[in-house]
Amino acid sequence: MSVAEIGAWVLRFAVVSAAIYLTIAVALVLSQFPSERPAGETLDFSSLSGPDANIEGANPGPAPLESYRARDGARLGFRRYTAASDMGAGAAGSDAPAPLLVFVHGSGWHGAAYDGLARKLAATGKLTVLLPDLRGHGPDPETRGDVSYIGQFEDDLADLVDLERKPGQKLLIGGHSSGGGLAVRFAGGAHGSDLDGAILLAPFLKYDSPAMRPGSGGWAKPLTRRIIGLSMLNAVGITALNGMTAIQFRFPREVLEGPQGSSATASYSFRLNTSYAPRSDYLADIAALPPFLLVAGQEDEAFVPTAYEPLMSRANPKGRYLLVEGRSHLDIINAPETAAGILSFVETRLR
Repeated sequence: MSVAEIGAWVLRFAVVSAAIYLTIAVALVLSQFPSERPAGETLDFSSLSGPDANIEGANPGPAPLESYRARDGARLGFRRYTAASDMGAGAAGSDAPAPLLVFVHGSGWHGAAYDGLARKLAATGKLTVLLPDLRGHGPDPETRGDVSYIGQFEDDLADLVDLERKPGQKLLIGGHSSGGGLAVRFAGGAHGSDLDGAILLAPFLKYDSPAMRPGSGGWAKPLTRRIIGLSMLNAVGITALNGMTAIQFRFPREVLEGPQGSSATASYSFRLNTSYAPRSDYLADIAALPPFLLVAGQEDEAFVPTAYEPLMSRANPKGRYLLVEGRSHLDIINAPETAAGILSFVETRLR
């Protein structure tokens, strides 16, 4: 066989292999479609519903929704809770401002759900808290459940920090559930070098991590075959289908039909879902975390709380872990132990 014949054979083999690869990927993408409304057991939302869902007392209503302009020109929402020590005419003295905590909501929801926690932290004067509504979320997003590219959340959060952080102000990133996963991703990305600390409430790490329960305790319905197919396409630089739905969430009917139902986000595109979690090498993102506090309920239905410390401490020894007895995945947000743990962490680790 001549060199030319060998070259032609190799070329044909490569073309056929590529065609087979792409055919398999597209077939996987098209083999699965979202349900109108996924059925099955889900998380207990009772701690986040009703008029008294905030910490220690009646809910006065969330702080006003403000907006900022991201680098692409989009207007994105957030709520501001200024530390009591930084309010009033005397707050402009020589002392550095209270640290800034940018705290990210969990999947499907929005920042207002964390109003009670933010109010309590700010009232102590120890922290100023910002609660963003991530792109694609909240009461009136431009495109619900989607972003423009993988990694856009990190850029959006960096834009918010650039606008709101004061000179000399220490910076913490935080989040609950998938928001905690995004905080881990942020620490390991291009914008993580300025962080002074992190607050992680029952964070999502990776679908196959030891801390994961199947389907996040019934909350999430990933379109697994479609995700595999889209991942294959992305591996060879094909991103045109990344706007397709990749995961759905089982909101209880009473939430969807309740007063905040219109602000729920019940499904995510592939590119949004990918942007919301640590990268594939999630241990590398964990290793990049600054000193951090992880809080989880011992009765967490979505994740295995006892798995966090043995898993994460191998990658990063800077963590402090607090498991709260009798608390589930959602009611850990407003547990008094959560706020107390965060304040203790700030006082002892950010001096």
